[in-house]
Amino acid sequence: MATNPELADLIRLACVERGWGPSDLARAVGVAESGDPARVHRANARRWITGTRTPDYWWPHVAQVLGLDPEIRGTRTDTLGVQASDPEDDTKRRNALKIAGLTVLDPASVAAVLDRAADEVAEFTRQAEATALGTGTLEHLDFAITGFNEAYSLKPPHVVFDAVMDYRRKVDALLRGPHTHCQERELLACAGWLSELLAWLAHDLGDARVGLAFATDAYTHAEQAGHGELCGWAMDAAASISLYEHRPDKARHAAERGLTQAPTTHPLSVRLHAQSARAAAADGNHDGFTVSFNQAQDAYQLLPPRPPRRFGMPTLPLADYALTSYPASAHIWLGNAEQAQRAAESALAIYRTAPAATRSPSREAIARIDLALSRALLGDPDDALALGHQALDSTRVVDSVRKRAHDLADFLTRRYPRMDAARGLTERLTAQPQLIRGGAP
Repeated sequence: MATNPELADLIRLACVERGWGPSDLARAVGVAESGDPARVHRANARRWITGTRTPDYWWPHVAQVLGLDPEIRGTRTDTLGVQASDPEDDTKRRNALKIAGLTVLDPASVAAVLDRAADEVAEFTRQAEATALGTGTLEHLDFAITGFNEAYSLKPPHVVFDAVMDYRRKVDALLRGPHTHCQERELLACAGWLSELLAWLAHDLGDARVGLAFATDAYTHAEQAGHGELCGWAMDAAASISLYEHRPDKARHAAERGLTQAPTTHPLSVRLHAQSARAAAADGNHDGFTVSFNQAQDAYQLLPPRPPRRFGMPTLPLADYALTSYPASAHIWLGNAEQAQRAAESALAIYRTAPAATRSPSREAIARIDLALSRALLGDPDDALALGHQALDSTRVVDSVRKRAHDLADFLTRRYPRMDAARGLTERLTAQPQLIRGGAP
């Protein structure tokens, strides 16, 4: 028996309007024909809807129950006069018939459709406004994230990590529950900020794998929230972690990825260029370091008179640090002892003058180790050793500080093998395998 896709379109659309399936159509047609619903098999109705078979004998009853014009027989030239000659024309013809299917509904059916639509649109609106977030939930999250960032340099990293992780789980539960579209964007940003902080904390605790995973998670949520600055901060964390894992290629890629999202007039842009510079230096790329560091200096000149703040704290010291401490490490790796010494001394001077809220003892410790390495390169091992012990006296000795301290101890041992005091630094590091105090470079 010939198939008729066009007629099937009309039948299917009319069934959809009524919320009918094949069984409903078969039952209605059987009752219309003889009062016996068993006379029409469900399989037949399914074939009419899919177009694999035309109703033929049953068509008058099908048209009756669906409110269709019984004169529409679905011939190759339909009631709209569209002649199907090629696939494109056939598509147009089907679309036209779908529209025509609306016009042949009887007034009562149209009224029923509109009544249902009125009820549905109210539900659409209710769903758009539905939320599981209580009053002040987002404000509470904002306060909590600000508090965690303030506690970052004041409390042991494992303590802060546990607290932040608990909130990260809570935000994930809120994202899975009902919330408005506007709230979703804010929740995504909250998730991103928490994961960015967890990335640094995992790095502080010596787990690069977890740190990079959280940095990636932070970037993903920030991107979905349309938060370019947060994307940049996430890649800043990824760059530092990769660098300390001796993956300068990954570090530079992360910095460059962050630069595609970070605002160009934000201190973060300076920091990311400087990250790229020290990654190039770690790879032994002198020219790459020079180019990226010049870009960092150029970005610094573009900063507004009052740069934006991060959770209430000024961000300019972060840029100042990146232009001093990062090149100090870079010059050490490139073998430029005098430049490293000047940069490290500038970094320590910045710490002494920076606002208390922006100071990080771990960053200061690393700058002190860079200064120690420069002194060792310049032939002053005693001063280098004293600076190394001062760095380990910091209140925030974390994995990054320990790794740089090991670099210093190894260098002193190789360069000055007869210097017994150099072994004391190694013994101190060995005696304290993990000082859980916190901080990020």
